[in-house]
Formats: sequence, structure tokens, C-alpha cells
Amino acid sequence: MKKVVLTVLLSALAGGLVAFAVVKRAENNTGRQEVVISPDGGQFRTVNLEQTEYPDFTYAAESAVDAVVYVKVTVKDVTRTAPSSIFDFFFGYEGTPQERERVGSGSGVIIRPDGYIVTNNHVVEGASKIEVTLNNNKTYEATLVGTDPATDVALIKVDAQGLPVIPFGNSDNLRLGEWVIAIGSPYDLRSTITAGIVSAKGRSMPNYNGEFKIESFIQTDAAVNPGNSGGALVDKAGNLVGINTAIVSQTGSYTGYSFAIPSNIVKKIAYDLIDFGSVKRAVLGVTMRPVDDKLAKEMKLSSPNGVYIVEVLKGSAADEAGIKEGDVIVAIDSVKTANASEVQEQVNRFHPGDRATMTVIRDGKEKVLEVTFKGTAAENGSVDEDGGVAFYGARIKEAPKETLERLGIRHGVEIVSVGPGKVMDAGVSEGFIMMYVNDQPVSKPQDVMDIIKKSKRAVFVEGMTPYGKVSYFGFGI
Repeated sequence: MKKVVLTVLLSALAGGLVAFAVVKRAENNTGRQEVVISPDGGQFRTVNLEQTEYPDFTYAAESAVDAVVYVKVTVKDVTRTAPSSIFDFFFGYEGTPQERERVGSGSGVIIRPDGYIVTNNHVVEGASKIEVTLNNNKTYEATLVGTDPATDVALIKVDAQGLPVIPFGNSDNLRLGEWVIAIGSPYDLRSTITAGIVSAKGRSMPNYNGEFKIESFIQTDAAVNPGNSGGALVDKAGNLVGINTAIVSQTGSYTGYSFAIPSNIVKKIAYDLIDFGSVKRAVLGVTMRPVDDKLAKEMKLSSPNGVYIVEVLKGSAADEAGIKEGDVIVAIDSVKTANASEVQEQVNRFHPGDRATMTVIRDGKEKVLEVTFKGTAAENGSVDEDGGVAFYGARIKEAPKETLERLGIRHGVEIVSVGPGKVMDAGVSEGFIMMYVNDQPVSKPQDVMDIIKKSKRAVFVEGMTPYGKVSYFGFGI
């Protein structure tokens, strides 16, 4: 009898020890997956998570919210009254300019204690006055440092010191499904915080107006609405991983997903504007298209990832590096590039003169080439061989006399070509005649450049299309 009792006690003790060991093993392997085989031979996985693995945004929210600001902008629209009589029309009377103010708002992120704030270009575009309100309700008037319409990034500054900041994170390290929070002022609801996950990376959106864009958006399902533009996308550690910029919606309100500019792009643009006053953009010089499954099979690629080189511009950085038509770019500096957006994102981090390694697939074999990036269009104001003057990505010349006579105007400067830059971003076409720049008449390119040098905030152009229609455009400088 004693032997039986002893056996039962020993069995119970052994069972307890096994249970204790299993519990301790589970504790020691917290956060790991384990495969368990059931008695009937089936398999299932178990996951043990520490308390710190559950989504808790209190630290990120409390540490970042003070560095997200409310941005109020005032925009002055200038219109001209129509000629009051047929005599005014024939004698060249162009109407009286009339101003109308519009007020808009958005968000911004303080990136330096001395008052530098990142926001979206579309938030401050054309603004005649910018006001910034901090989370502590202090209000400052801000100045526009610079903009980059291609990435929709703008930099403004307030006269203050010791401001709270959000440190830049590495947006490349974001993982699909990772938790993030969006901070901004939707519908004037200041310091609103919403949470979601990273739904996708490297997204681009349809470009219907032909503007030059660099897009490799982070897609999230954190709720973002009008007013969130320019606000922060923050990871759980409180680092800035993106600037919220857009939603796709038929109603104008949040419909389940939103888009943010990766922080690695934002950081480069912001510090270019601080250090140089303009964006020093590297150019590879290729025309690309996606690699689909059919092309991957034809080229015997292991996967349909990468971009196919359709054309290499003669004399470009790609041409001098030995990149050829038919190559497939799969990585830049060991960072994989699965699509054109990711190639643009990586190239946009470099300055003209920087070097990088380019991994391409050629004839079924991997090849590593070294490329030295070149810059964009000629510097503003430089004169080419044909006498054209570089003007924010476009070329301008004195308007021919016969063109002025045909349009019935006395003076003007013609835009003879349009390339990537602020003129293209403003939607201007070749043949446009600039008659007034910042309300001053212009007759030759030098008049334009002299006015631009004195401008501190923006350029406003009044002129005429090739078809004789009075039109206007403007941009920040």
C-alpha cells in the first residue's frame, strides 16, 4: 500500500515538474512561435507574446504630439475684370486686378528645435501668410523656406528656440503589418491621434496631369482626413517614419486607407532646403517599365521583381555606368527595388556627384555596376547654345514680334520648352507668353530673372496662352 501511495506521489511530482518546465519554457520563449503536434497527428502553432509586444501607443503619442503643429494659410487669389467696352478690348486694356482671400489649414512636424517645420507643398502652395499653432496654443508667423512639388514636401520656419521635435526614423525598416499612429488636425480637431498598420509600401498613385512626381508612399489604414496633410506618421518607438499627405476617396473623407511620404525622402528634401535653399536631385537617366510575370519568364528571371530598362539617355549617369537597354534593375546599394517607385525612392536620396552600386540582371546573370549620379536641369538663369534661359525647369526667350502681333499684345517672354521643375508642376505648356511677373511687365528673359532675384516668397505670372486666352500661374520659391 505504501508503495502504491509513493508511486502516486512521485507521478504527481513528476507531472508538476513537467508542467513547471513547460510553463518556464513558454515564458522563456515569449514572442516565439512553437509547433505543437496533437494526439491525432494534427499540427497547430502557438504564439506567446510579452506584454510589450501588444500594441501600446501611449509612449509614442505622448512623446510626439507636442511636435505636431496646426498650420493655417491665407491665399490671395488675383483676378482681372473683363474689359468694359469694345474700345478697352481693342486698345489693350487688360482689366483691373482684384484680390480675394482664401483660408486653408493643415498640419506640420517640427524637425529641429530652432523652428524648422516640415509640411506638404499643397498645404502652403501660393500662401501669402502662414501661421503655426503649437500644441500648447502658442502661435507664430512662419516663413516659407522652400518647397519640392515633385515629392509634395515643403519646409517652413518659425522664430523660436527649444521647440519639441520628433526624431527621424528609418522608413526602410518599416514592416508590413507594423503598427503606426497618425497625428494631425483633421477638420480643425487639433492634435488628433489615430492608429493603424502599414498596409503596403512603395505605392504610387495615377498621375493624370503629367506633372513630374516622385512617389513611393507608405500606405496605412490609420484614419486620415482633410487637415491631416503634413502631419506625422510615427512608429511605436516615437520616431517619424512618414508625412501624411493623401487619401483616395470619392467623398473627400477617409475611406479606409491613407498615404504618407517616407521619412527617408522627407529628411533628404528638408535638409537640402536648409543647406542649399533648393533640392539637389540626382538623376539616373533611364526610362523604366515594370517587370510582369510574362517578361520574367522571357528573361528567365527568378521572380517578377525589378524594373526593365526601356531606354538609356545618351550621356546620362546610367549610360556612363554601363547600364543598357534590356537590363533589369533589382537593387541599388544592396536595397532591393521591386518596382519603379522604389527605384525613384532610392535615387532620390542621392545628390549629384554621389556614387552608388546598381545591381542589374543581364542575359540571365547578375551584374553590379557603379554609377555616379548627375544633376537635373541647368541652374536657374543659365543660358544655353540657342539663347534660351533656364527658368525653373523650363526655357524662356524673348517673344518673337510676329507672335506678339498675332496675340495683340505689346510685350512678353515666351516659354519655349518645359521640363521637370516648378513651371511644369504649375501646369504650364510650351508657347505661353509671360507678360507680367509679380505685377511687373517683362519683355526679355533678363527682366524675369531680375524680378525673381528680388522675390522672397513666390512668383506670380500673368500672361497669355498660344491661343490668346489670358491665364495665370504661380509657385513658391
